[in-house]
Amino acid sequence: MRQCASMLSLNGLTLYIMPKKRVLMFKHLLFSAFLLVGSTSLIAQGELNATVRVNTPQLQKTDRKVFDQLEASLREFINNTKWTNDNFEQDERIKCNFILTISKELDNNGFEGELAVQSTRPVYGSGYETPLISYLDKDVVFSYEQNQPIEFIRDATDNPNLPALFAFYAYLIIGMDYDSYAQYGGEPYYSTAEKIVTNIQNSNTNSTPGWRPADGGKNRNRYWIIENLLNPRVKPFRLAMYTYYRNGLDVFSSNPDQAKAAILEALEDVDKVSVAYLNSMIIQMFSYAKKDELVELWKIAPKVQKDRVIQIMTRIDPANSQRYREIGL
Repeated sequence: MRQCASMLSLNGLTLYIMPKKRVLMFKHLLFSAFLLVGSTSLIAQGELNATVRVNTPQLQKTDRKVFDQLEASLREFINNTKWTNDNFEQDERIKCNFILTISKELDNNGFEGELAVQSTRPVYGSGYETPLISYLDKDVVFSYEQNQPIEFIRDATDNPNLPALFAFYAYLIIGMDYDSYAQYGGEPYYSTAEKIVTNIQNSNTNSTPGWRPADGGKNRNRYWIIENLLNPRVKPFRLAMYTYYRNGLDVFSSNPDQAKAAILEALEDVDKVSVAYLNSMIIQMFSYAKKDELVELWKIAPKVQKDRVIQIMTRIDPANSQRYREIGL
């Protein structure tokens, strides 16, 4: 007989308490037990469960069939590539979304646009999926011809920009997911993403924007994402992410007070990093992804906790200060 899920609602943030037999949170804590060392007894399966959409709202020259094929090829590339040495069950794959919006047609089958990247993580004991990444990359330039295969060679310096771009975000998604399950668990995947950045910087054929420190200005591009995540000043932020998810959200269904105490502890550490590394990109990415969740989480809490959360978040994310003040209403 199927077990029914109970439901916990927290001012609009609804947690569905599912049967405990589905213990997804241990998938990465025990990932070393599933290393694929040339074993033929396990079937390789991609780590990502991605949806991919290619939008062309302003384009008129190129046949839409080209973009339909691009969309299908990118979906296959992301979902069928084996990005790590770990074995993922079908329901353990990391859910993510890629929305490529092409705004301009260039010469020689070139295109320009932006890429929205989102990923989520399941919360233990619930049907709720918490956002890990919600980011818009505005420096997307690439070439593509119909029937062109999308291939990425990890150590090459001459990868075309399109597969390198998606590979970078694949490793970023995986790294942030692993960091949320084990302390600094994402380290090898951030290092691989950093290698992609370095290889493109050393490439004689790839001069597209977004990979170099000065691209785009204001320290906001792929280079700075990975620089931040591997910078020693940001290590407390990464540890805070483990606290936020494993000691916070993952115990929310069983002990909301303990969970909120852990989440507030994580926010205190995020605040310290924002002071130690002023205007760091990763703090802004965190705020953008988590602002709505934080508001809903803290609408029911002791006033002293509410006031502290408002104080922290309005300082590190002043652009959304009015949103955070809703916590105190």
